[in-house]
Amino acid sequence: MKIVVAIKQVPARDSELRIAASGQWIEEADLGWEINEPDAYALEAGLRFKEKQGGEVVALCAGPQRVASTIREALAKGCDRAIHIEDDLASADPLVTARLLAAALADEKPDLVLTGLQSDDLGFGQTGVILAELLGVAHATIVMEVEVSGAGIRVKRELEDGWFQHVEMPLPAVLTIQSGSSKLRYATLMGIKKAKTKEVRRISALDLAVATGSPGLVLERVYLPERNRRTQLFDGPPKAAAAQLVEKLRFEARVI
Repeated sequence: MKIVVAIKQVPARDSELRIAASGQWIEEADLGWEINEPDAYALEAGLRFKEKQGGEVVALCAGPQRVASTIREALAKGCDRAIHIEDDLASADPLVTARLLAAALADEKPDLVLTGLQSDDLGFGQTGVILAELLGVAHATIVMEVEVSGAGIRVKRELEDGWFQHVEMPLPAVLTIQSGSSKLRYATLMGIKKAKTKEVRRISALDLAVATGSPGLVLERVYLPERNRRTQLFDGPPKAAAAQLVEKLRFEARVI
């Protein structure tokens, strides 16, 4: 069983974000970087599946030289090898990204491709689905569990209001994994040492000889959220005032 996990490097959650001079993206010079959290769950799902079924897990990551740290983290956690598409995807939309990933997978012929549900920076939630279409394979989204079923797999998908859906799928397939579906592992000291000797194949968009085309979606301008301070008093009995407060915190402030 060959499992490929597509991972992305995104700005660290505690980074102080500033708008770049162009106004079209954030200033990246002084940012910290980390693995996209939904992709970390996809990686965990791939490693667990390998532990049960055997085979290998290959990390696939596109981006500039700095993504090497995220690739090393994936290798330290248990990936057998990695593919680094050396290309700056700052202005790439999901279609451009998916075309690069699909071209990189042409010679790999994986049985299973896993991605996170969406990225923490742009949040399109489309790359995995488009990748499946380009590869011409079955796909499922918001996947919580994966298990072998005959010659294919059986996945558990999260729906709304506590409902779940179980789907039988053929292989090969592409799955987008839901965040929180499992407990994430840490890289061990032995894993970190082994990561230094594992293969990382580096390729560029030119090496892939694929026409990604111009982005179909262009960011014209980004804005930082505006922060406003205001005071609101709740009249009436304490019980009614508390209910109003909870409603405001839940639906307006979105902190509970």
